[in-house]
Amino acid sequence: MRNWVNYGVRNYLQHPERQKDFFSLQSADSPAVMQRERHGTLLVDVERKLVLYLRGLWQDSEVLVPYSTAFATLRKPQPYYDSLGMRLPDVLDDLPGARALDRYRATLAHMVGHRRWSTPQIADNWSPFQRLAVEFFEDARIDTLLIQTYPGLRALFLALHPKPTEEACDPETTSCLRHRLTMLLRALLDPEHGYRNPVLKDFVERFQAELAGGNADTASMARLALDYVTTTRRQSDQFAKMHFADTEINYRDDNRGLWRFIEAGDEEESFDEEHRTAPDPEAQGLPPRHYPEWDYQSQSYRPDWVSLYEGLHASASPATIDQLLLKHAALARRLKRLLDLLKPQDKVRIRYQEEGSELDLDVALRSWIDFKSSSPPDPRINMSHRTAGRDIAVTLLLDLSESLNAPVKGSSDGQTVLQLSQEAVSLLAWSIEQIGDPLAIAGFNSNTRHAVRYQHIKGFSEPWGDTVKGRLAALQAGYSTRMGAALRHAGHYLAARQADKKLMLVLTDGRPSDIDVQDERLLIEDARQAVNELDRNGIFTYCISLDPQADAYVADIFGRQYTVIDHIAKLPERLPELFIALTR
Repeated sequence: MRNWVNYGVRNYLQHPERQKDFFSLQSADSPAVMQRERHGTLLVDVERKLVLYLRGLWQDSEVLVPYSTAFATLRKPQPYYDSLGMRLPDVLDDLPGARALDRYRATLAHMVGHRRWSTPQIADNWSPFQRLAVEFFEDARIDTLLIQTYPGLRALFLALHPKPTEEACDPETTSCLRHRLTMLLRALLDPEHGYRNPVLKDFVERFQAELAGGNADTASMARLALDYVTTTRRQSDQFAKMHFADTEINYRDDNRGLWRFIEAGDEEESFDEEHRTAPDPEAQGLPPRHYPEWDYQSQSYRPDWVSLYEGLHASASPATIDQLLLKHAALARRLKRLLDLLKPQDKVRIRYQEEGSELDLDVALRSWIDFKSSSPPDPRINMSHRTAGRDIAVTLLLDLSESLNAPVKGSSDGQTVLQLSQEAVSLLAWSIEQIGDPLAIAGFNSNTRHAVRYQHIKGFSEPWGDTVKGRLAALQAGYSTRMGAALRHAGHYLAARQADKKLMLVLTDGRPSDIDVQDERLLIEDARQAVNELDRNGIFTYCISLDPQADAYVADIFGRQYTVIDHIAKLPERLPELFIALTR
């Protein structure tokens, strides 16, 4: 709490209204800072993994909504789902045999099973005991179907499922209703449950027979539950004192979607069946990545401040790029001569390899002598070769903000800065392909901190061909330039490359800015901090600016690692030459 209070005082010292929002938990960074100081695994930290888990394993797409577990004093909330999304605890702790991330996965799997296989029942004429029994039997059916889909879930479910002993509850003084149902549910999932109660064993066999017949559904589980209620009812079930020890199954939802009410009350919520089966069309892309943003006034990061959405860029006709390359054929021929000088020529022999391209005769002969003299022979009798000279990975990051739609000054045919950038990037990509260096190309723009768009145009493993040309031909510009988050995300991919030198080229035509930022220095300082972070990770960042006024701010971001191209029409020629100079 002290760290949270200090953050609010320090960062909003000059902004009383914003400080008020912070301490009333209304500003975005207030709960983010508080969560950062909390225990366990935060949902916000694993949300991306969980969304991919839903889509990859269960072909389900839904919004994950956290609820607070910090103030559960009277009634501990449970996970649930409705028409607005899947509600999960904002933080979970590791348990013996189950990590917090696995607990989240078990909860999501169980809710997916209900959404997929459960049918809502009319609840108005059911007693609380009957409804509770139906929920337990239906939960067991759902978990069994999930285990049949992915057998490895059994160990996770059993690790999270309590195993009460038969003698734990005294029916003379206490209502043992939950105790009996929890034992039954454990026996339905665990073939080695060890319980001796004959009624329990009988209902386990009937449950398994229902599922083996292939016709088990929610209605059949309801009928089985009613039989169980009739068979096991005791007078003590009405006692006010109820046995709760070892009956909590914390990965299950609260089953509100299992019931419909003819006369809806304040405590019930209707369940939207259509939404239950249809994925959200707005959530088909990758989930967002959250990045911090540097606040130069407080000299601290705003945690998880920016939401960055990445995707594959749309495509168009690759013939457009072929025409641009043909337009610069003379420049390409001149570049070709320079590129041939940069191509690695020398071969280096790597000896003592167990697997290689050819036999190393000296080592092979020595191993044969050792073998004949009953000594252990050296198995490294091969050698391979590698090309000496260049080991460079390059990322080209394109600013695709609205200003690129402006026409080039002095252009007679009305060519825009975006079209000229397409020519330059095409020539650069062709040049790097000639050398053989790995290259990735991406574009970015932003519409407030909640929507930074990062578009993949070429991946490191993709060859220069019609697919990449088609994406380049489809480039469109719009919105603003929140550069820091894009630099961090591009650095995330470039840092993973195995290369002696990692180069990030940034092509931009203006200062970092966005419509939700009033302080002009804020995003400039954040971009500078991002460049420093990349430098610490061994990534050399270089900016090519098309803004004639860039000298006023570009040095603050990139230091001396920049070039300002005043005559934009020369960009197709200058960009490949700059790359050659940087990597010579």
